[in-house]
Order: sequence, then C-alpha cells, then structure tokens
Amino acid sequence: MLDHLKNNNRAWAQSKIAADPGFFKRLAAQQAPEYFWIGCSDSRVPANEICGLDPGEMFVHRNVANLAPPQDANYLSVLQFAVDVLKVKHIIVVGHYGCGGVRAAVDGERRGLVDHWLHPIREVQHEHRHELEAIDDDRQRLDRLCELNVVRQARNVASDVFVQDAWARGQTLSVHGWVYSLANGLVTDLDVTMSQPSDVDRLG
Repeated sequence: MLDHLKNNNRAWAQSKIAADPGFFKRLAAQQAPEYFWIGCSDSRVPANEICGLDPGEMFVHRNVANLAPPQDANYLSVLQFAVDVLKVKHIIVVGHYGCGGVRAAVDGERRGLVDHWLHPIREVQHEHRHELEAIDDDRQRLDRLCELNVVRQARNVASDVFVQDAWARGQTLSVHGWVYSLANGLVTDLDVTMSQPSDVDRLG
C-alpha cells in the first residue's frame, strides 16, 4: 500500500544525495534550525517548501487555523522546545487566505469538537466586529479575519512566559506574523514583528 509515496521518497532521497552526498549524515548529527513556523494544517501550505528550506532548517508546528492558544499543552511543549532547547531566533506565525478553519469558526454551522478549538477566532471576530462589518465583500472580510487572527496568535506567542523569559535572559528572538496566499504562492509580512516586551505592549 502507498507504494507511490514510498517510491517518491526513494527518488527524493536519491536526488538529495546526488546533489550533496553528505546531506543526510549532517542532518542525522544535529538539529539546529533558526526558524520555528506555527502554521495551519492545510495541505496546501507546506512550510519548508514555501520558504525554500531543506529539512533541518525549520522547526514546525501546525494545527487547524494556525492557533497559539495559551491553554494548549501540545503547542506550549513545542514552543518551549523551540525556544529553550533549539534556541531558534525567529518564530513565524503563518496564516493563509481562504483558510477553512477561519471560515468554519464564523459561518454559524456546528461541527463538534473543532468548534471549541476555533473559539479564539470568534473572539477575534467579536473584538474587531466594527472593522469587519464595514467590509462588504465576504471573501475580503474573511481574508481580513485571517490577518487579524495571525496578529492575535503572534501576540499570544510573544506574551508567553517562555518567550518573555528568553528575552529577559538576553536571548535573541523575534516573533513575526505572516499570511500566505494560495493564489500566487507569496507570503505577506503583516509588520507585527516583536523582539522585546515593549513591542508586545505596542500591539496591545
């Protein structure tokens, strides 16, 4: 079963070795990425490929609608490992336009457990309801909500004790917010980079 995937894997591994015979030996020896990507589980948003990075260059955590909820032990464990053990220099929260999770959070339909997971997005919608209600086009309104969700999640990351403690001990660390377009493959920097506690207050 899944022979095509296994065949693809073998062809990929052979191509990496052909281009760089020592690639996998170096990769097996250590993991030292500078970047930690917090993104959506959407199959159309592959972190390494979007940024043109090889395995080993980006630490990745993905979930529905790229959330960074302070009560989620899975996300917090990955964040702590990235900051305290790997000592990444950049944490990038990346949403994407046309996100099904964002749409599902606010379309009024009930889907079960995922409704609880997506509740933070409804909070973002409520907080920015006047701005969002002023946008007539449904697609543009959802795209703006995708952006606002990224900003909120990036602020969640920067507010977390692991990041705050890293800054307190002088560790070089920045938190960024990007949004990816499925239509053209490009990322847009939302200009919410935080590299010190005062930056978090500025975005409050």
